[in-house]
Amino acid sequence: MGETKKILLGKYEMGRLLGKGNFAKVYHGRNLGTNECVAIKVIKKDEVITNQKMMEQIKREISIMRLVRHPNIVELKEVMATRSKIFVVMEYVRGGALFSKVARGGRLKEDAARKYFQQLISAVDFCHSRGVFHRDLKPENLLLDENGDLKISDFGLSALYENLSNDGLFHTQCGTPAYIAPEVLRMKGYDGAKADIWSCGVVLYVLLAGFLPFQDENLIAMCKKIFRAEYEFPQWFSNESKRLISKLLISNPGKRISIPGIMRVAWFRKGFKRPNAFSIQESIFEKIDEDEKFIHEAVKKSPASPAPLNAFQFISSMSTGFDLSSMFEDQRKAGSTFTSRCSARATLGKIEMVGKRFGFKVARMKDFKLRLLGSTDGRKGRLSVTAEVFKVAPEVTVVELSKFSGDTLEYIKFREEDIRPALKDIVWTWQGESNFECYDQIGGEEMI
Repeated sequence: MGETKKILLGKYEMGRLLGKGNFAKVYHGRNLGTNECVAIKVIKKDEVITNQKMMEQIKREISIMRLVRHPNIVELKEVMATRSKIFVVMEYVRGGALFSKVARGGRLKEDAARKYFQQLISAVDFCHSRGVFHRDLKPENLLLDENGDLKISDFGLSALYENLSNDGLFHTQCGTPAYIAPEVLRMKGYDGAKADIWSCGVVLYVLLAGFLPFQDENLIAMCKKIFRAEYEFPQWFSNESKRLISKLLISNPGKRISIPGIMRVAWFRKGFKRPNAFSIQESIFEKIDEDEKFIHEAVKKSPASPAPLNAFQFISSMSTGFDLSSMFEDQRKAGSTFTSRCSARATLGKIEMVGKRFGFKVARMKDFKLRLLGSTDGRKGRLSVTAEVFKVAPEVTVVELSKFSGDTLEYIKFREEDIRPALKDIVWTWQGESNFECYDQIGGEEMI
């Protein structure tokens, strides 16, 4: 008799074990509806629920994977759970790790190394545009699919732009020593994008050489080589590849080449085709052919007051303590909602004034809503931001800011560095900050 297959929640057939870690096992699976092969990570709740750090890492990794849907990144299909287990269903990448390919066959031919490096940079660029920094890029975390295309995996050490410290830098020392940027090792704060670019440089060197640029049996001695960017090129490296690596592996992050700079290098551009990312709900709004149209469309009739927001919606949206969303829900709306004691009209007027100050075109839309449109193209076209006002009490309004189109990281920077400081005179409190006092002041118990 054949082996009985385990059926997961009526949707997936679970097969052989692919690998295991401290808190999870990964199985081969098959979608019963589409017959598609998948990888299913099984996490036992009782083993992580008491480990707050591990639980936060799992939540963060899942949230990040929802953000970075790209042809060269392992795709998160869905997350399911039972009382005892969490099931993370991912794209099954059958070609194994790029590390195994290098370990078996040694160095790659230059064209093959260039192809993988192009795909790596394309995916990393997309991550950075979404405010995601991987922080552990290495051949072991780069998988190959059946077509030989690269897929970035393992976002367990990744961080979001929102995780930056007050000085605008990351301070967590993480990653694999041989691939870590010198500024990460110094533990004085680092730019996540520039640290990822250093790791990409080490990966390119490994692909072309078959071994690491910084090697030493003594870890301290290896770190000293990394601090000084002390390495040698094998004789078979082409002059073009050496010039690029020399710009990637610069110990001073301020002088290190950027991703746009990499994409302008002739060696990199040879045969390069930028893949189309398929980010969630992004493609719907990426074409703004009607930029000028909505700017000039006047709303003929507006209501006298904004739409009401009941107390339950208010508390749920403003207080993390009352957040009833899924534990894996995208938390990037934090900091995009604030309360004000100004009238709706005064609040919208202030936002309109601030938008124009920063060079945005402003359109008044219906139902107490504004659209701000950037005047210049960013990484993903013009940034467009929507502001909508709701009423929760006679003297309290809630404003929700959201990105309509454009680059997510540019939106976050605009929101945090421009909008928030400029609106401080009308803001009562921002989402995620202490709100319990204001509930009492507006009669929260009576409203509920």
